[in-house]
Amino acid sequence: MNSLKDKVVLVTGSSRGIGAAIATLFAEHGAKVVVHGRDAAATSAVTARIEQTGGHAMPVVADVTSFADLETMRRRIEDELGPVDVLVANAGGNQVRPGPVEQVSEEGWRATVDGNLTATFLTIKSFLPGMKERKAGNIITVSSAAARRPDARSPVPYAAAKAGIQILTQDLAAQAGPFGVRVNCLAPETILTERNQQQIPESLQEELAGMHPLRRLGTPEDVARAALYLASDEAAWVTGVVLDVAGGAVMV
Repeated sequence: MNSLKDKVVLVTGSSRGIGAAIATLFAEHGAKVVVHGRDAAATSAVTARIEQTGGHAMPVVADVTSFADLETMRRRIEDELGPVDVLVANAGGNQVRPGPVEQVSEEGWRATVDGNLTATFLTIKSFLPGMKERKAGNIITVSSAAARRPDARSPVPYAAAKAGIQILTQDLAAQAGPFGVRVNCLAPETILTERNQQQIPESLQEELAGMHPLRRLGTPEDVARAALYLASDEAAWVTGVVLDVAGGAVMV
């Protein structure tokens, strides 16, 4: 896949975890990658690692729940690298623990929905108009297996926000397709990011792995390779898809 050569790619939430793996892999395939996060030191560290292996990367810091911040970031990217060809709206996270709905605080609900669904909406709102004007673009959103299967143990605000991202993706694919813009969604299951490796005991990791037909948990690189396919010309006739990266634990 060499269709990313010299393409400008923004990966939000790429200072660590899945986003960092996507940014790194895309840079290996020739993209000019914008590494985004809230921590300047973390974005600079990922950028440095990419550049050390011959890749091209640029660090940016912005609050993806602020449209003004996103617009400032977009203008800077366009001034320094050019228009964004591929947008990976990866930034997000869970702000609440699993539990009964009535015990979820209003603050926890709003923080989780804003940090996932609203952030994805605002990011797309900033970058989509230019893609439609250029009649070309590729957007990848990130959902979760939590949104793919109802479970009493799910953190409900997170699952609801991620489910919203899925229908947002498909509605947007229908709207933007006539303008040459493809929009797809990744839905990872349990991924052994650096944080999860630290927080999930090894015994529980083994138990969770046994719940997957492929008998292992996912890695950030597994998700990155799926993102690479959706971003490439190999997927030129693929849009509106929610792709489960789940080791067979989700079969819809």
